[in-house]
Parts: sequence; structure tokens; C-alpha cells
Amino acid sequence: MDTAKRIRYEIDVTDVEYIKHGGKPYLARVYKPKGAGPFPLLIDIHGGAWVNKDRMSDEGTDAPLARTGVVVAALDFRMPGDGENCAYPASMQDINFAVRWFKANAAKFGIDPTRVGILGVSSGGHQAMLTAMRPHDATYTALQGPVGVDATVQCAVMCWPVIDPLGRYEYAQGLKGGEHDKQAKNWITSHDRYWGSTGNMAKANPTRLLERGETAVMPPVIYLQGTADLAHPVPNRDRFIAQYRKAGGRVEIGRAH
Repeated sequence: MDTAKRIRYEIDVTDVEYIKHGGKPYLARVYKPKGAGPFPLLIDIHGGAWVNKDRMSDEGTDAPLARTGVVVAALDFRMPGDGENCAYPASMQDINFAVRWFKANAAKFGIDPTRVGILGVSSGGHQAMLTAMRPHDATYTALQGPVGVDATVQCAVMCWPVIDPLGRYEYAQGLKGGEHDKQAKNWITSHDRYWGSTGNMAKANPTRLLERGETAVMPPVIYLQGTADLAHPVPNRDRFIAQYRKAGGRVEIGRAH
């Protein structure tokens, strides 16, 4: 094995403000290896059904990744409850802006701006995949930011993503009244708060935009999901993977334990 691959770095962990809305700062928790760099960057998008959790949620993943020699930036972003205009597409705009902001500030964080990936967990997986596929979408690039950089990424890591929001919504509707009634109602409520309509769930949908034949950027994808995952139906996963590969994209499948 190459000696470089066995290196484990000490890391520094800091919070930085990357954007502000209505006087409220939105932070990224940056896990930075101690070393000369420049290091690859991985932007982490937390889960929480689009309406819960924060940048600290994935620390158990982010810190170990950083120790391998990757700068990890875990984002806070606007969510329903933060104020007006914080439902879809607010978080997508913040995430797109954050990718551009970190590229523009690459030297400050010891980042190689040509090696940037995005990771997302559950609902964050949806947001990360859509960001990767639509880095130039005018809806998502609406926040003015650094000149000369864009939100393209070189890879995407999906951790049990809600890859088809409309499909998961319809699935949850079908669970109401059964043994999983409470979970189903919680998912439906979160979908409604963030999305506002099933039309939005269909439009901003990595799987269905491929099925519609729409243009998308297609970086390599690692897709992780457990074998018994009530919240993320396996047929939705398989449908996305089939469409991504059909369109010429590369997906590697892993198993989460």
C-alpha cells in the first residue's frame, strides 16, 4: 500500500460565516487537516427531512474524513422556520452559493478548488445530488457571489438520500393508518413545509428530471444505503441509478450498516 494512503492527519475544527440573510449569519463547520495542502474539499449537506438538524449532525462522518486529508465543510442553510422565504428553493441557493464561496476562498482553507465533492445524508442527499446535477441552474445561482467560480463538483456521495422527493411523499401517504403511521405523518408534514407543492417535488427531482430527458451535469456518484431502510424506499434508489446510468453517468453502490 502507498504510504501516503496511510497518513492520518490531526485536524482543526472552526466555524465560519459563509453568508448572511436578514442579519442572520449562516455558518459552515470546517474540518481542516493540519498540513501543507492543498487538500480536496468535500461539502457536507446534513439531513433532517429538509427542516431539521444542523451543521454538527454529521460530525461522526466529517471528522474521520478530514483525518484522511480532506477539508470537510458542513453547512447550515435556510430551512422553514428561519423566517420568510426559507422553504424551497432557499436551501438550494445557499448550498450553491457555499460551493462557490469555498472555491473563491480556497487559499484561506488550504483547498484545491479543482477537487471539490459534495456529500449529502437523507434529505441532504437530495440537495447534494441536485446541486451536483444543476450547478448552473438560474434558480439556484440566484444569490450573487464570487466572480469567476461556479458550483460544479467532481463527485457526489449519497448517503441514503431522498433521491425522489415525490416518490417518497407518495410512499409515505401509502403508509398512513398502518404500523408506521406516525413516521409517515412526520415525513408528510416535513415535505409539505419545505416543498409547498407536489409540483416542486417533481420538478426539483434528480430522478424525474432524468426521466424527462432534461440536461444535467453528471459527476461520478457513490450511493450508500442499508438493506432495511424504511425511510428511503429501495425502488426509488434503483430507479435513480438506472436513469443515471442510462444517461451516461457512473454510480458505485455501497452498503451502509
